[in-house]
Amino acid sequence: MKLSERARRFATQAHRKAGQKRKFTGEPYIVHPASVVKLLQSINPTEEMIAAAWLHDVVEDTGVTLETIDSLFGVEVGQYVEMLTDVRTRRTGGSRIDRKNANLIHSAQANAGAQTIKLCDLIDNARDVVARDPIFACEYILEMKRLLSVLTAGDQILYAQARALCDEGLALLCQQQGSDAWFVESWAQYEQHTPLSSVTTWSEKELPESLPQPVPSEQK
Repeated sequence: MKLSERARRFATQAHRKAGQKRKFTGEPYIVHPASVVKLLQSINPTEEMIAAAWLHDVVEDTGVTLETIDSLFGVEVGQYVEMLTDVRTRRTGGSRIDRKNANLIHSAQANAGAQTIKLCDLIDNARDVVARDPIFACEYILEMKRLLSVLTAGDQILYAQARALCDEGLALLCQQQGSDAWFVESWAQYEQHTPLSSVTTWSEKELPESLPQPVPSEQK
């Protein structure tokens, strides 16, 4: 059985066991990782990247540990999942700005493959949030715009798609709010807490890395 199929089955079971449903629709949560995988497959990813896309929320949202991911799916998949797992959540406490800026720093230090998966995650979530919850979308789109400032090592086609979706969502929300004053004020608060200029990205720490290329099936 392919690595990605094992990951799909494992993630489906883990999210089901945790009782997770997709916000807004009540669908089984696995529809979100499935959408992330579909977006990712448009750029010819490796099996390890696809597996990590299926598993990207498992550690954060279920009882599964990173050690289990490493053991079952290998160190490379485990590293991707670690890079995609928030370091601060509601369970750890702190304000939303505290949590989101800590997670932004974590995402900034992720490698090119993990940042590419993160872009797919943002695209799928933004579609739902902007269409279904304009109040929460004001927070989400602002945080997405900040994240995009540090996800520059990811696939550039997906980056452009995420950037366009974010800009469209922001324009719509500003129209609904009557101005961009809410955005300017909130951005200033996030910047006062953690200026983007102070965040070191993976691409600044390492030499630029091209995305890993899939190994032809006859070489596997």
